[in-house]
Amino acid sequence: MDTPALSLVHVAVAPRTPSARPPILVLLPGLGSDEHDLAELAPQLDPRFLCLSVRAPLPHPPGWSWYPIDFTPRGDLVADESAAPESRDRIARFVAEAVDAYGADPWRVYLLGFSQGASMALYTALTRAGVAAGVVVMSGRLVSAIEFETVPGNDGLPILTVHGTHDPVLPVEQGRAIRKFLETQKVTSTYREYPMGHQVSAESLADIDAWLTARLDESALTAADDPVSGPG
Repeated sequence: MDTPALSLVHVAVAPRTPSARPPILVLLPGLGSDEHDLAELAPQLDPRFLCLSVRAPLPHPPGWSWYPIDFTPRGDLVADESAAPESRDRIARFVAEAVDAYGADPWRVYLLGFSQGASMALYTALTRAGVAAGVVVMSGRLVSAIEFETVPGNDGLPILTVHGTHDPVLPVEQGRAIRKFLETQKVTSTYREYPMGHQVSAESLADIDAWLTARLDESALTAADDPVSGPG
């Protein structure tokens, strides 16, 4: 599929079930990955989606990052989140550009991220109201600024958080912290754990696909009842 030159480098995977205004699933990869990584998930997700797998803007060999992260000799994560707001704004800008460039449905844009990309998906959705109609957070952690930057306008926003109980990179306590934080927000939060490491298992991906399909089906019903309404 042809990919227009937008503000973030990306790979586009066309919907297997075409439509006049397709829903978009923006895939945000983790630290050290690139735009090809999560694109491999597209054939296993709802065929109605136009999947856009994005490259993060900051070099982090052998790939890219949304903000700098390092690990101490003990394996402790050290994050420099000062670049996170700029990356968040670039994701929001990319979404707007992509909707226009691909002729997509602006009310059916979903964010799905893995690891650092999951952190950015959640951070973007909760601090830039209206960017997404739903979010999938896979093996992520909270960006610390999210508590102070969350904005109104996301009431009822559906969010699915999945995490591995054996995750050696971002321990399951990070996922549980996301669940606890979302309980303080006016969103519709679903949380699930799986016996896996820092990865996407077949079981977790099947549940993610089912969750996304349900969101698309709900949006189709809403549009049929009230064709001028927006997301939510």
